[in-house]
Amino acid sequence: MTIPHLTAADGTALPAIGLGTYQLNGSAGVDAIGHAIRAGYRLLDSAVNYENEGAVGRAARNAGDVRDELIVTSKLPGRHHRYDEALTTIEESVFRTGLDHVDLYLIHWPNPKEDLYVQAWRALIEARERGLVRHIGLSNFLPEHIERLMAETGVAPVVNQIEVHPYFPQQEALDYHREQGILVQGWSPLGHGNDLKQHPVIVEIANAHGVSPAQTILAWHVARQVIPLPKAASPQRQAENLDVFGIELTDAQVEAITALGRPDGRLSDQDPAVYEEF
Repeated sequence: MTIPHLTAADGTALPAIGLGTYQLNGSAGVDAIGHAIRAGYRLLDSAVNYENEGAVGRAARNAGDVRDELIVTSKLPGRHHRYDEALTTIEESVFRTGLDHVDLYLIHWPNPKEDLYVQAWRALIEARERGLVRHIGLSNFLPEHIERLMAETGVAPVVNQIEVHPYFPQQEALDYHREQGILVQGWSPLGHGNDLKQHPVIVEIANAHGVSPAQTILAWHVARQVIPLPKAASPQRQAENLDVFGIELTDAQVEAITALGRPDGRLSDQDPAVYEEF
């Protein structure tokens, strides 16, 4: 299966869908991620705090000829934002994966009260220059944080991974990132633990296209140029989530799903302006 790519302002191209790997750990994780690679996934999302960089790396090393097509991602935790600590943590990420480099490295959360994210960003820039990572980006950063990074370092991220799903569509954020040429990845794209897949609007549109509610939601992400990162361990779910690029939602259907957004739509009230994670 050929997956389309989206391109950032600097020319970095990322697959239009990826695999979330949170809780895919150990041997079972290696098996699940390996199956996803064989099914066609090329973007693998991990993080230091997921404690599965080893499993992701093992699956990538086992991928053989397609290793060069993979975008193995990890993320810097908040407890290691200080410059020297950040560089050491990135080195350890590379060592844990067993790869020559990590393809995409993100700062997991800005933690603005700590006010160390500029140091962390400088460390990611240095890691890229040293060849430890190929591309650098952010996760859960607000425009104000991004503006500060670009003003103080002159380096823009290629991607920002943020919470996006129909109850929290983030249209203003998407518009900002598009203007800046920054790609958007969506975490919890199917709305983890909520009733999205049973919502009458989603079900009606899914039935109209003869696809599942989950596929409908992922097609909505694709239509909005958001790179969704659905997590799936089972081969059936992995294949279903990948098979969304032939679903052509109408503008009205996209708008109807976007209209499901709620003021309190965040899954866990994790507002990056105040929320911190270490």
